Amino acid sequence: MFAGAHTALVTPFDDKGRIDADAFRTIIDRQFENGIKGVVPVGTTGESSTLSTEEHQIVIGMAVRQTHKRGLVIAGTGSNSTREAIDLTQAAEEVGADAALLVTPYYNKPSQEGLFQHYSAIAHSTGLPLILYSIPGRCHIQIEVETCVRLAEACPNIRAIKEAGGVTERVRRLRAALPAEFEILSGDDALTVDFMKEGAVGVVSVAGNLVPGAMAELVSAMLESRIGEAEAIHAKHAPLFNALLKLDTNPVPIKAALALAGTCLSKVRLPMVEMPPEKVEELRAILTESGLV
Repeated sequence: MFAGAHTALVTPFDDKGRIDADAFRTIIDRQFENGIKGVVPVGTTGESSTLSTEEHQIVIGMAVRQTHKRGLVIAGTGSNSTREAIDLTQAAEEVGADAALLVTPYYNKPSQEGLFQHYSAIAHSTGLPLILYSIPGRCHIQIEVETCVRLAEACPNIRAIKEAGGVTERVRRLRAALPAEFEILSGDDALTVDFMKEGAVGVVSVAGNLVPGAMAELVSAMLESRIGEAEAIHAKHAPLFNALLKLDTNPVPIKAALALAGTCLSKVRLPMVEMPPEKVEELRAILTESGLV
């Protein structure tokens, strides 16, 4: 179901900090014009933690309407509150999302049993296919392999995991332990080729906001065992991948890149702030060298 390249959409803001609906629709159109399989509104890249509940639902609804069945809409509906995650997931289902992405609960650091019960409760509250999202760098815990196996067995609509722990060996362990139909997606552009060599079937991409065609072709090449072509695409865009990861915290660099490309403003919401001028110039040089601006 989820094999392919999916883009973790930014949420563009105007100069008054409001959602820029026109820019958002433009970004979505570019995804499907360039072969992207699905879009992920209001995840980490979409600044879900600083959107109000009303804005969260508005953005998902806009994504559903603008996508208009051209691909999947995988709504970011995770929370560190199980009740809130259930409410957000049910709301996404009501407006027509195709699936939901559920980040590991953050800050409260539940046990593995707590994670099992959290995800089970959400799964039993919805008919949507669900993607687990393990990102220990932000949440300080990960969904252990054994917990993933329990969830796959207990909850048929938990269908995949977005793995953003940065460890190729973990992908190997997940693939060996989970049913063949349970899908693994890379959560890191720079590791997509390596993760797919170990059994992942795609990526939830930050870079796709700027280079959707490249990400779609990279994943297609890997799925079709054209590994050399995928590695060449990776090598071409590796400076961009690294810049988006290292210049600042996501989504600050990708919004700066989109601003340099004339797609939307670089505005982010506090407590995030825009990159300082010297880092913007470093990013501009990378984009210029890659022919992106």
